[in-house]
Amino acid sequence: MAVTSRHYDTILAPLITEKATLLSEQNKVVFQVAPGATKEEIAVAIEELFKVKVTKVNTLVQKGKTKRFRGRPGRRSDIKKAIVTLQEGQSIDITTGL
Repeated sequence: MAVTSRHYDTILAPLITEKATLLSEQNKVVFQVAPGATKEEIAVAIEELFKVKVTKVNTLVQKGKTKRFRGRPGRRSDIKKAIVTLQEGQSIDITTGL
Protein backbone atom coordinates (compact mmCIF):
# COMPACT_ATOMS: atom_id res chain seq x y z
CA MET A 1 0.00 0.00 0.00
CA ALA A 2 1.01 3.59 -0.51
CA VAL A 3 1.02 6.41 2.00
CA THR A 4 -2.24 8.36 1.70
CA SER A 5 -3.54 11.51 3.32
CA ARG A 6 -5.85 9.26 5.37
CA HIS A 7 -2.76 7.97 7.23
CA TYR A 8 -1.84 11.54 8.15
CA ASP A 9 -5.44 12.17 9.29
CA THR A 10 -5.28 9.08 11.55
CA ILE A 11 -1.96 9.87 13.28
CA LEU A 12 -2.09 13.45 14.56
CA ALA A 13 1.11 13.84 16.61
CA PRO A 14 3.65 11.94 18.69
CA LEU A 15 3.30 12.43 22.45
CA ILE A 16 6.55 13.15 24.25
CA THR A 17 6.09 12.82 27.99
CA GLU A 18 8.10 11.32 30.80
CA LYS A 19 5.92 8.20 30.76
CA ALA A 20 6.18 7.89 26.95
CA THR A 21 9.97 8.13 27.21
CA LEU A 22 10.02 5.27 29.73
CA LEU A 23 7.81 3.19 27.40
CA SER A 24 10.27 3.69 24.53
CA GLU A 25 12.67 1.37 26.38
CA GLN A 26 10.06 -1.39 25.91
CA ASN A 27 9.77 -0.78 22.13
CA LYS A 28 6.58 1.27 22.54
CA VAL A 29 5.74 4.65 21.02
CA VAL A 30 2.82 6.91 22.00
CA PHE A 31 0.82 8.94 19.46
CA GLN A 32 -2.20 11.22 19.57
CA VAL A 33 -4.70 9.82 17.07
CA ALA A 34 -8.05 10.81 15.56
CA PRO A 35 -11.00 10.16 17.90
CA GLY A 36 -12.68 7.80 15.42
CA ALA A 37 -9.56 5.81 14.49
CA THR A 38 -9.62 2.04 15.04
CA LYS A 39 -6.67 -0.06 16.19
CA GLU A 40 -6.36 -1.60 12.71
CA GLU A 41 -6.29 1.83 11.01
CA ILE A 42 -3.66 3.04 13.48
CA ALA A 43 -1.45 -0.03 12.90
CA VAL A 44 -1.64 0.32 9.10
CA ALA A 45 -0.90 4.06 9.26
CA ILE A 46 2.17 3.56 11.49
CA GLU A 47 3.50 0.74 9.30
CA GLU A 48 3.08 2.78 6.10
CA LEU A 49 4.38 6.10 7.44
CA PHE A 50 7.41 4.82 9.36
CA LYS A 51 8.17 1.52 7.52
CA VAL A 52 8.12 -0.55 10.73
CA LYS A 53 6.24 -3.67 11.85
CA VAL A 54 3.55 -3.13 14.52
CA THR A 55 2.79 -6.05 16.84
CA LYS A 56 0.16 -4.46 19.09
CA VAL A 57 -1.89 -1.28 19.53
CA ASN A 58 -3.49 -0.15 22.81
CA THR A 59 -5.80 2.86 22.78
CA LEU A 60 -7.28 5.10 25.46
CA VAL A 61 -9.31 8.29 25.61
CA GLN A 62 -7.96 10.90 28.00
CA LYS A 63 -10.85 13.06 29.21
CA GLY A 64 -10.27 16.82 29.14
CA LYS A 65 -9.74 18.62 32.42
CA THR A 66 -11.97 21.41 33.65
CA LYS A 67 -9.82 24.53 33.95
CA ARG A 68 -10.42 28.23 34.38
CA PHE A 69 -9.76 30.58 31.46
CA ARG A 70 -9.79 34.30 32.35
CA GLY A 71 -11.83 33.55 35.45
CA ARG A 72 -14.48 31.55 33.61
CA PRO A 73 -14.73 27.76 33.71
CA GLY A 74 -13.68 26.01 30.52
CA ARG A 75 -12.84 22.48 29.48
CA ARG A 76 -9.90 21.05 27.59
CA SER A 77 -10.64 18.74 24.68
CA ASP A 78 -10.67 14.96 25.05
CA ILE A 79 -7.77 13.28 23.23
CA LYS A 80 -7.32 9.72 22.05
CA LYS A 81 -3.90 8.15 22.56
CA ALA A 82 -2.44 5.05 20.95
CA ILE A 83 0.41 3.10 22.54
CA VAL A 84 2.01 1.23 19.65
CA THR A 85 4.26 -1.78 20.33
CA LEU A 86 6.87 -2.34 17.64
CA GLN A 87 8.49 -5.58 16.58
CA GLU A 88 11.75 -6.40 18.41
CA GLY A 89 14.72 -4.52 16.95
CA GLN A 90 12.67 -1.78 15.26
CA SER A 91 12.31 1.81 16.39
CA ILE A 92 10.80 5.15 15.36
CA ASP A 93 12.77 8.38 15.74
CA ILE A 94 9.91 10.79 16.45
CA THR A 95 12.23 13.80 16.72
CA THR A 96 12.70 13.88 12.92
CA GLY A 97 8.97 14.36 12.18
CA LEU A 98 6.95 13.03 9.25
